[in-house]
Amino acid sequence: MSFNVTIHLGNSTESITVDTPTMGHEVLTLAGFHGKGVTVAWRVNRILRPLAWLIDDDADVEFVDTSTLEGAEIYRRTLVFLMALACKRALSRDVIVRCSVGASFYCELTGGAAAEEEVAAVRDEMNKLISMALPIQMAILPLDKARRVFDRQGDVDKASLIQWTGVDPIAVYRCAGRYGYFGAPLAASTAIVRTFGLDYCAPGLLLRFPSVSTPDDLSPVELSPKLMDVFREYSDWLSVLGLSTMDSLHDRVSSDQSLDLILLSEAFHSEALSRIAHQIIDRKEVRLVCLAGPSSSGKTTTSRRLAIQLQVYGKNPVALALDNYYVDRDATPRDEEGNFDFEALEAIDVDLINSNLEDLLAGKEVQLPRFDFVTGTRKPGRKLRLKESDILIIEGIHGLNDKIAQNISPAVKYKVFISPLTGVSIDTYNRIGTTDIRQLRRLVRDHRARGHSPEVTLLMWPSVVKGSHKHIFPYEEGADILFNTSLVYEIAVLKGYAEPLLRAIHESSPAYGEARRLLSMLSFAPVIPSDNVPNLSILREFIGGSCFDD
Repeated sequence: MSFNVTIHLGNSTESITVDTPTMGHEVLTLAGFHGKGVTVAWRVNRILRPLAWLIDDDADVEFVDTSTLEGAEIYRRTLVFLMALACKRALSRDVIVRCSVGASFYCELTGGAAAEEEVAAVRDEMNKLISMALPIQMAILPLDKARRVFDRQGDVDKASLIQWTGVDPIAVYRCAGRYGYFGAPLAASTAIVRTFGLDYCAPGLLLRFPSVSTPDDLSPVELSPKLMDVFREYSDWLSVLGLSTMDSLHDRVSSDQSLDLILLSEAFHSEALSRIAHQIIDRKEVRLVCLAGPSSSGKTTTSRRLAIQLQVYGKNPVALALDNYYVDRDATPRDEEGNFDFEALEAIDVDLINSNLEDLLAGKEVQLPRFDFVTGTRKPGRKLRLKESDILIIEGIHGLNDKIAQNISPAVKYKVFISPLTGVSIDTYNRIGTTDIRQLRRLVRDHRARGHSPEVTLLMWPSVVKGSHKHIFPYEEGADILFNTSLVYEIAVLKGYAEPLLRAIHESSPAYGEARRLLSMLSFAPVIPSDNVPNLSILREFIGGSCFDD
């Protein structure tokens, strides 16, 4: 019996025919594919698969390299698995991925602080495993067997987590006799992840990896004291809340403690905003608070809640959204791929912003603009005049850019950078990244408030991320303070809103693969109904029902 399978390559008309079941690396060779970065996986009929995935029927395929968000994530996941293997082999210790810092992960070893020589030993072991070019193989295991495997390895959190998800059977990965569970593909060999850095960073270690913008190289990473303070504070929050990984969040939800979790999380935000307000009051000359952060970081709610805290101290703050200064849609700049670049500074009317700010601080009445996101046009808004003792709060993605309020004395400005700077850990190796949290927030908000389909939001997101790293994050260090807008319970609330939107994306859509990845990630989270989320919560800015909605 003859065997003929036609494999269509990407969006082109090119195809190849094979006469035996074929894996990705074989098709890669036959096609002579060369990406911008390292090829780490492929999409088979729009579903992300490891390169070892076997095709035995006609299929449409597209290779994924590290110049894409998906490819970069696969590379990072594989590096984390390699680091965990090396820690176990070199030190007989486990590693915990704590948080992301630029193109790196800050990690800690179980059982106490890491020593510099221990980090060197792990780095040497990683290089040894890479030089051996060991295969990283996917295995499909029944749920009960997978739990026994992870229990024997000492990965109790993984064993418990896969029980909560209820997926049976499950896909796991095996390398050098050890299993890992990531809920998404890994690279096919240790040899693929040759570019990495592992540095001692007391009391832990810093795993560095290529970024989407530099897929073949490492970018320098500096851990600022401000950022480390945020991470330590978040760690303290988790200790107070009794949370460590997604398994412990499931425990809290199943034991009917969701309300306590919500109220405690919101209280932490209120306490942090109170501290920021106190610092502003202590600097008596401050008249302008500049608040900035990447898309979907919660700028609108944060500015309004900060205003309330300032009122507690006897001030009269006025909030002003820079989003209302967008240029009309037909004048919006485009990126190199021809898509609207809403993250670029040129997407807003800088001259009008500066003119309005200078007039307001001079006591003049100003006609403010109002941007209609549905029609993509700017219209006249309210009129505003500040009193001499008023504090003006401006918020927007470019709020800290040097070209905004450039003629206003630094002495009267106080700068706040906000973002969900910490993500939720699925288990010791796997995190829900802060970029994913922002993407889910935006997915829900844009569908509800801006008339965007889920597909449009997902397809636009890579350019949003690139724009953030180019136009917004470089100004983070110039802030007087960082405010972490993460809520430890929010992924469980967003799940109920995001899942139906993601499931509605058809398999023919170019966004289907990303929708599947996000659905896989959400499968680890419990569900918390939104009923008890306070109407002043940052989360309400995205799911609706905020008391700050105009």
